[in-house]
Amino acid sequence: MADFGALSLVPPLLAIILAVVTRRPLLSLFLGIWSGAVIYTESLGIGQTFEWIVDAIIVNDGAHAQILLFTLLLGAGVALIWRLGGATAVRRWAIVRLETQRTVGMSAWFLGILLFFDDYANTAIVGSTMRELSDQMRISREKLAYVVDSTAAPVATLGISSWVAFQLSLIRSAYEDLGVESEAPGAFETFVGSIPYNTYALLAIVMVGIVVTSGRDYGEMLEAEHRARTTGNVTREGAQPLQKVEEDLGDPIDEQPMLRTFFAPIAVLIAVTLASAFWTGYRSWLSSQSEAGGPTSIGAAAGESGVTQVLVDIVGAGDFATALIWGSFAMVATAIAIGLAYGLFDIGDGVDTVIDGFELMLTAVTILVLAWTISSVAETLGTGAFVADLARGYLSAELLPVLVLFVSAFVAFTMGSSWATMGLVTPIAVEVAYEFGAGFDLVPVAVGAVFSGAIFGDHTSPISDTTVLSATFSGADLIDHVRTQLPYALTVFLVVVACYLLYGYLGVPPIVFLPLGAVSLVGLVAGLSRLDANRRGLEPVAGNSASNDAETKSERDAGSPEEPN
Repeated sequence: MADFGALSLVPPLLAIILAVVTRRPLLSLFLGIWSGAVIYTESLGIGQTFEWIVDAIIVNDGAHAQILLFTLLLGAGVALIWRLGGATAVRRWAIVRLETQRTVGMSAWFLGILLFFDDYANTAIVGSTMRELSDQMRISREKLAYVVDSTAAPVATLGISSWVAFQLSLIRSAYEDLGVESEAPGAFETFVGSIPYNTYALLAIVMVGIVVTSGRDYGEMLEAEHRARTTGNVTREGAQPLQKVEEDLGDPIDEQPMLRTFFAPIAVLIAVTLASAFWTGYRSWLSSQSEAGGPTSIGAAAGESGVTQVLVDIVGAGDFATALIWGSFAMVATAIAIGLAYGLFDIGDGVDTVIDGFELMLTAVTILVLAWTISSVAETLGTGAFVADLARGYLSAELLPVLVLFVSAFVAFTMGSSWATMGLVTPIAVEVAYEFGAGFDLVPVAVGAVFSGAIFGDHTSPISDTTVLSATFSGADLIDHVRTQLPYALTVFLVVVACYLLYGYLGVPPIVFLPLGAVSLVGLVAGLSRLDANRRGLEPVAGNSASNDAETKSERDAGSPEEPN
């Protein structure tokens, strides 16, 4: 393959810069892809551009096509819930029980932590569930998208999930490539050792808790929260949300609004997705155990390698793309069954609403396809490999975690994919850590730094699929989400750099630098919110206005709240 060198950076950076400046992600992504085709073919590149777009849909044995189908079905489920009056019922329920923005924010935070099994399902469920509640409490869509995004990948990379299984496979393969698998610690042992050094994921989750409990904001998020609180406009004027339920679907059926029309389909989505993932994982695990001549019962296997390891193997072997399709289809079927059972609509109206739900997701689906394509372009041109090779000459034992963090972050930012970044950088990081360290001591540190950087880059990139989906299911404008989340992600990133430097040069262990990092975040949020509020002439806590509090309370007491825009 040709070596494109620094030119490999042009397509992703062009797409990202144009998207942020123009707020037009579709055009920006297409121009980025086209520039890559021009570089690759040294010609006009139109044919190559569309070939890459088609390939992005059918790549990975159709996994991307499955995600698109899941997204469309989720749109249909959301449309049905809205049409049946589920959102109206939740709004009325929230009036009585949820009295503060803090309560709703913490609910979204806790729900995001609980749904640790998959980042896509996390964004869909938390965003769809909490959107109406946060609208009711005048929380900006940007704020909800931040909470959703920062409790999706960071949580999935730490729990029993497909992420962990993928990370274990990378560690195992890296040891095999080095030819040290016989003397190396197990992949699971290395992964567990890397968790304290996956500092960005840990502190990003903590940061969400600090922000939602303190109510303090800074950067563009501060203005977004003041706008939502004072005017009821949960999106910016002129914003282009990736999902506009209210505008596109019209008024819901309000003859018999029931909570079950909201919560039952979502509960079915969660239950069927989890059951399907475990079932497909169990079948795959059973097949692999049979081929390897190992124990074929969970109890026997757990006796050899531990219950946690077996669960990780089973969940990791699960076909989450298929499970999400089954779950979202079951969600749609449940919503239609409720509508028919209570006589809220006939089958024709139900099908029409499903089609309307598909239309809700067309912009999001298009952006997803283009985001995957620009990632493929970067991979074809060797963007990640170029950055990784460039950083090799600057590595030292003391700076190892910091440099690995920066390389992973930049690669993920430009490629828009945590998994692609981890797959590219993990083998290099393990090899370098093994060379620098006394045996395998530095390997968990390097692995944790890879995961930290990959998730940070994914969070800050407008071409990341999880960023797109977080904005989609929260009903936020994609670029507004990126711009408001960026200051928070950068704050956590800088604290992570400080933690790694303390470890590298002073030998400060994670049990010390992690609490220090959390305390630093508390101080930074307080200080930055005050400084930025003074600069903008606003209060650092959007809900501090007595008149706004009185207005919200009067609406709640009257039982007929003003509908947020």
